[in-house]
Amino acid sequence: MNIHIKNGRLIDPVNNIDAMLDVFIANKLIAATGLMPVGFVADQVIEAQGLIVCPGLIDLAARLREPGYEYMATLESEMLAAVAGGVTSLACPPDTDPPLDEPGLVEMLKHRARNLNLAHLYPVAALTSGLMGQELTEMSELVDAGCVAFSQADAPLIDTRVLFRAMQYAATFDFSVWLRPQDSFLSRDGVAHDGEVATRCGLPAIPVSAETIALATMLTLARDTGVKLHVCRLSSAAGVEMIRVAKQQGLAVSCDVTANHVHLSEMYIGYFDPNCRLTPPLRSLRDRAALRAGLLDGTIDAICSNHAPVDEDAKQLPFAEAESGATGLELLLPLLLKWAGQEKVTLIDALGRITQRPAKILGLDAGHLSVGAVADICVFDPETYWRVEPGALKSQGKNTPFTGMEVQGKVRYTLVDGKVVYRYLDSGFKK
Repeated sequence: MNIHIKNGRLIDPVNNIDAMLDVFIANKLIAATGLMPVGFVADQVIEAQGLIVCPGLIDLAARLREPGYEYMATLESEMLAAVAGGVTSLACPPDTDPPLDEPGLVEMLKHRARNLNLAHLYPVAALTSGLMGQELTEMSELVDAGCVAFSQADAPLIDTRVLFRAMQYAATFDFSVWLRPQDSFLSRDGVAHDGEVATRCGLPAIPVSAETIALATMLTLARDTGVKLHVCRLSSAAGVEMIRVAKQQGLAVSCDVTANHVHLSEMYIGYFDPNCRLTPPLRSLRDRAALRAGLLDGTIDAICSNHAPVDEDAKQLPFAEAESGATGLELLLPLLLKWAGQEKVTLIDALGRITQRPAKILGLDAGHLSVGAVADICVFDPETYWRVEPGALKSQGKNTPFTGMEVQGKVRYTLVDGKVVYRYLDSGFKK
């Protein structure tokens, strides 16, 4: 199908484009931008007056809850949430049930995702069998099955010798290792940042040192092995500084931060709101400021949703007993726009944090609208305001710290492989 997106503001961070340009799509690919190609006849015209046309968003962390946790969410519900949020490519962690440690499981998941004809799914495989931290998985076979990296998700890997061997093997074949820094002993039973709020509320705490000790180990082993290391969900000022120094020293390391941690701090749990029970925990205002500064100077490469839908029964419990996690796919874009507005960051620069840079971390030729590229596109209205309520979310998980808040930016169209997979008809309201 030939599609003509007209009168929109095209923003493409890779090609440094921010201009009023039409987009022409033919045979799933970008045929041209600007002038219509000779002989082009549109089967569908999308009017984008007042809208922004950008590459489809790429999310580095979205738990889809399949297989094993379908009572929380299904692959179909969360892929629908993805395209409703303008996300055209996403990586899913391996902590499913069973974990993604065998090629057959990965192939099944990718097959189900392809049949839905929604967003592109890129599984992250388990680094160790069963995420038990003892035996390495068959990495080469998992890559052949479609995995893009290897991770322990939130499962601990206590044996540093196993981690060292995993990194050695991954480095040999140029595989990426994704790790979230958290010492399992210092964080055991903790539910909140070790600060004044946790002390006042009597909540079991997780100190910043739980992150920095684990991060120091990861960075040391990465330096010794030469592995491509991606640090997932950084949460502290000390962690940001460690990554900054490692990059200055030439270490092949990248990192991300969640949209929640860019905007929230420990102060939000003061009323024991279980929606603020997150992993990693929301930390101090100083940590939040350091995370935002790290985004501005490039120390932190990308923003992710850390989408983790939770069923209502598990969430509506006392804070310390509630399931950790929050829905985020549909809030990734509005929260990015909120950060960009607060920090006076240009749209072309901000959008790179959820398109170009995640694509680079994943090793994908995506996140841009070059001629000949696959037409994965997000068309959104930057001036539409909407209220975050359960009924406004496609995800089966309705829990988010932003419930009841008004956000700006609404996806109007999402295209994947040159096909419109999502269209929002209600124009919302503008200010």
